[in-house]
Amino acid sequence: MPRHGRGWAMGHDRADASRHSPITGLLLEPALLILINEKPRHGYLLLTEIISLGLSTVHPSVVYRILRDMEMLNWIQSEWEPDETQGPPRRIYRVTELGRQVVNNWVIEFEKIQELLNTLRTKTESTEI
Repeated sequence: MPRHGRGWAMGHDRADASRHSPITGLLLEPALLILINEKPRHGYLLLTEIISLGLSTVHPSVVYRILRDMEMLNWIQSEWEPDETQGPPRRIYRVTELGRQVVNNWVIEFEKIQELLNTLRTKTESTEI
């Protein structure tokens, strides 16, 4: 049995193809931060938006753990929403100034990654598969 996703790409046509790639897991943190930077959100809404981005195999507990970690890093802050909704109060997450700087750093990193992906893609197109 492969450990930590090794051999993940071999499973695309098998039943375990619904697992997310290791890259998906790495993109979860910047995706959450970018969504919160766009506008303050509560956890459940972040979960639904993460799914709409295509990160649907991520467990909700992972999302909430990353939110706690980002709050400890002072990238985001949270507060309980006033009782404006039916049901229990929700924690609303907002990006801090430090978090905005981290988003800017991710934008630069995405540009570098895009260049690398383009290079790798070009190499795969030039070889027989």
